[in-house]
Amino acid sequence: LLLFLFTLAVLSLVALTNLLVFALINMQDTAGLASGRYYYSVEIFLMIGAGVISLIILASLFKLYSLKGGGRAVAEMLGGELLVDAGGDLTFYLAGAALAALRERTPSVDFEAAAVRLEQARQLAPVEQDPSGQKRSPWEILAQPFEPDSSKAQLSGWLLPLRQELPPLLERARSIPQGSLEPWDLTESTQETLCDQLLQEWGYNAQRCHRARSPHPFSSTLGPDDFRITTRVVTAQPFSAFLATAHEWGHSLYEQGLPRTGDHWFPWPLGEATSMAVHESQSLFYENRLARSEALARRWHPRFSEALGRDTWGSPKAFWRDLNPIAPGLTRVEADEVSYGLHVLLRYELELALLEGGLPVEELPSAWNQGMQDLLGIQPKTDREGCLQDVHWSEGLFGYFPSYALGHLISAQISETIETQLGPIEALLEAGEDAALGQWLNQRIYPLGRSVNAMELVEQVSGRPLDHRPFIQYLQGKLERLATP
Repeated sequence: LLLFLFTLAVLSLVALTNLLVFALINMQDTAGLASGRYYYSVEIFLMIGAGVISLIILASLFKLYSLKGGGRAVAEMLGGELLVDAGGDLTFYLAGAALAALRERTPSVDFEAAAVRLEQARQLAPVEQDPSGQKRSPWEILAQPFEPDSSKAQLSGWLLPLRQELPPLLERARSIPQGSLEPWDLTESTQETLCDQLLQEWGYNAQRCHRARSPHPFSSTLGPDDFRITTRVVTAQPFSAFLATAHEWGHSLYEQGLPRTGDHWFPWPLGEATSMAVHESQSLFYENRLARSEALARRWHPRFSEALGRDTWGSPKAFWRDLNPIAPGLTRVEADEVSYGLHVLLRYELELALLEGGLPVEELPSAWNQGMQDLLGIQPKTDREGCLQDVHWSEGLFGYFPSYALGHLISAQISETIETQLGPIEALLEAGEDAALGQWLNQRIYPLGRSVNAMELVEQVSGRPLDHRPFIQYLQGKLERLATP
C-alpha cells in the first residue's frame, strides 16, 4: 500500500510539473490555443518526467544519509538535542529494559546492571516542562501526575516530621507480646474461602465485581459495571491474602463510587480519582482501620480458629496481635503501618538528592544503606534487597513514592472525622455497622472525584488542612492497646 501511494504521488508530481511547463510555453499564444493549436512534444514530457523523478531520488538519498545519525540527527534537524541515546523508543527502553533487569529474581542482578537505565531516566528530569506554566522544580514537575498541585514545601511539612515521630514508636512496639503460640498456616482453598467471606460482608456484588489471583494484588476498572481485584496467597503468610483482599477492595469501592454515570463514563475527567494518595487512603482505610482492627479480630478469631482446626492464639487479643506485626524490615511492600512511612521518607529524600541535590547515581547504594541504618536500624546485604527492590525510578516514575505515605496521613485524618461524626470506628465495627462506614465514604469522599485536588478534599471533608498528627496519634493509641495484656 505504501509503495502504491508513493508511486501515485510521484506520477502526480510528474503530471503537475508537465501541466505547469505546458502552460508556460503556450500561455502567450492564446489565439493558437483558442483554435486548438499548441506546442508540446513527447520528448519534452519525458525529459521533464525524468527530471522530476531524478530530483525525488536525489532528495530521498540525501534524507536517508542525513538520518544515518539516528535519534541525534533527528533531534538536531528539528532544532533540538538528543536527551538519551536509547537506541529506539525511549519509553519502551526505560520501562521494558528496567523491568527486565530489576524484576529478574537471580543473584546476578546487581546495581551496575540497572545503573545505566536509572541514569538515563534521571537525565530526563531536568528537561521536563510544566504544562501549567507555574514555576516548579524538576522533582515537583514529575510529581504532578501523581499528586496534582503538590510542592516540596508541602510534602516536607507532612513527611519530614515522621523522621522524629516514627522511630520511637518502632522501639515501643518491641514491648508488644507475642501473638500465636506456634507457627501456623492455612491451605490456599481455605484462605480463598475466608477472602470471599470478607468481601461478602462488605457488599461484594458478583454482577459488577470479580476477584481473581495474580502474582501481585491490584485493582482494575474496565467499565461502568466491571470492577476487578486480584489477590495472592503467600506461603507461610496466612494473613497476606486476607489483608490484600481488604486493601484492594478499598481501592475498588472508591472506583465504584466515583461520579461516573451515563455518557460521562471514561471521557469525563471529573469522574476520575483525584490523586494516588487519596486512592491509597481508601485502600488503607479498609486494610488497616477495618481489617486490622481489634473489633474485627474478635469477629474473625473464631473463623480462623475453625479454619485452622485449632485455636493457636488462645484469645482474640493474641489473634489481633498476629494481624498487626510491627518490626523494622528491609522491604517496603512488606512493611507495617509504623515503619512504612520511614521507607517512603528514605525514597523521597534520595529522589530529591538524585534530581536536584547532585547525588551521582553510582553513590545511590551507599546512600540507601546509610539511610536504612539511620531510619530503621538495619542494612540490606545486597542491592537487590536495597535500592533495586522497586522499579519506579528506572521507569522514570520519580515523585510517586510520597503518595503512599500521604495515603496513610489522609486515611488517619478522614478516620478522625468519621469518629467525630459517627463515633469510634471500633465501636461501629463491634456493633456490625461496617456498612455505615462505607456509606459515609460513599457520600462524602467518592462523589468528589477530581473536582478538588487531594489537599482540597481533605480540608473540605475534615474542616482543616492535612496534618501528620492524626496519623501519629492513631499509631500511639494502637500500640498502647496492642501492648496492654
